[in-house]
Amino acid sequence: MKIAVLGAGAWGTALAITLSSRHSISLWEHDAGHFAHLRAHRVSHFLPKFSLPEPIELHSTVSDALAHAGLALVAVPTQGLRQTLREMKSSRVPAVLACKGFEPGGHFLPHQVAEQELAPGTSCAILSGPSFALEVAQGLPTALTLASTDKVFAQVSAKELHSQKLRIYSSDDMIGVAVGGAVKNVMAIAAGIADGMGLGHNARAALITRGLAEITRLGMKMGGRPETFMGLACAGDLILTCTGDLSRNRKVGLMLAAGQPLSQILADLGHVAEGVTTAREVQRIAGELKVEIPITRAVNQVLYENVPAKAALQELLNRDPKAESY
Repeated sequence: MKIAVLGAGAWGTALAITLSSRHSISLWEHDAGHFAHLRAHRVSHFLPKFSLPEPIELHSTVSDALAHAGLALVAVPTQGLRQTLREMKSSRVPAVLACKGFEPGGHFLPHQVAEQELAPGTSCAILSGPSFALEVAQGLPTALTLASTDKVFAQVSAKELHSQKLRIYSSDDMIGVAVGGAVKNVMAIAAGIADGMGLGHNARAALITRGLAEITRLGMKMGGRPETFMGLACAGDLILTCTGDLSRNRKVGLMLAAGQPLSQILADLGHVAEGVTTAREVQRIAGELKVEIPITRAVNQVLYENVPAKAALQELLNRDPKAESY
């Protein structure tokens, strides 16, 4: 099968590299400067230690990348998803969305944006789970969940993408998978703050556990199923992103704990940290649904309300005792 990977950031490049051993791959990059670099050196700025295998085709337009493709893997940041989907609408190529988070300025998850922008009847799925791009590019074992309300499309697509190194499970709970993949990034910022303040492993474990409860409360209110939040796309991704040194969102938290301003952190990061924009959207949605989200609220205080990280965490720790529940 020919698969078009739309987006040559770290994640899109890693997927293109690992899938090129089994499929014909075309890779699209929207930035002219980065595209020229890819053409000249066959290396992405975002994964500089990995050369693109020669069979991978490079394209600067979505239409060229999608020509004769049987599947599109859309791996652009969430803020660029809507425009990318508009550019692929006329192709009617089935889409697997490999991005996480809520659309900035709105309440829409990636598959909800796709419902609005893709041609009616176009099959769509989301791909999520614990996956650092660097390790996928290295060929290290990774397990992901592919979810679609079209169970047949989910199963067929999962089988096409599945390999010994990239294990794909199918699901029909798109909301649960998408919410887990989005909100875990907010929890990773909180974990980075806690680690940066030297609060220890006990505190990190407590934060991950209560973060999972927070995600589950919100996700179920939005229509997700409880078992989804115990799986790869939520619990698995949450553990990885809150503990792994390769986590961009955790790194944001570490730098916030060190007192660095957010603008400087994002400038130095060089990659998109989805949790920064997602935190604000999660707080807005939770307010409308009347869902308690103390960890997310604390992260928003640090990101957007000029509350020092120490003060926000202290407020979180000083909450009244209560029965443990989801």
